[in-house]
Amino acid sequence: MRATRRLPALLGAMALAAGLALVPGRAGAVQFVGCSEDALADAIETANTAGGDGLFLSPFCTCTLTQAHSADGASGLPDITAPITLRGSVTDIVRAPGSPEFRIAKVDGTGTKNGELHLVTVTFRGRDAPGIEAGGAIANVAGEVTLASSTLRDNRARVGGGLYNDTGTSTLNGSVVVGNTATDPVGGGGIYELSGSVNLVGTPVRDNAPNSCAPAGSVPFCSG
Repeated sequence: MRATRRLPALLGAMALAAGLALVPGRAGAVQFVGCSEDALADAIETANTAGGDGLFLSPFCTCTLTQAHSADGASGLPDITAPITLRGSVTDIVRAPGSPEFRIAKVDGTGTKNGELHLVTVTFRGRDAPGIEAGGAIANVAGEVTLASSTLRDNRARVGGGLYNDTGTSTLNGSVVVGNTATDPVGGGGIYELSGSVNLVGTPVRDNAPNSCAPAGSVPFCSG
């Protein structure tokens, strides 16, 4: 009986270890980030300036974003313009109810920028932001996104309620995209792939509206 009870915990640990192995790291000192909006925004700005970094987020933290920290006012976090890893432990990054409409993050790999966002055991929840044009949780524009054991949930945008991918590459491993909404009939409540590639590895995309992925057939292993 004891061995049976330990099996789910063991499998969970193995899945998390696999996710950690798949997310690129960066040499250098470990940076721990306090459980606050300003601490996280400042840490990302510093990492962008330094050319990238790995940030360890406070465990069991819900970091609530009350305002946009991107230059264009469209994203709660500063735009990701360098390789940045956010490693959490039951860590949520959430748009506050009643705050201005913004997505959680934009990854920018255009021009001389080198935006990469790697999430490990982190949830992005944007709540209701229908004014956002594309990507309620993440907009990946010519950058790289990887999710390991992470979740995009309850986000809303015109297209790509959970994830919008334009030219870039996004890989979701052992993660979940659920309960997101696209307000445009074109759809992509979970994921909208304009161009580039989105790869799902053991990642269900479900219960999104009006559908999970768009255009139809653009995301392999996404059923609709």
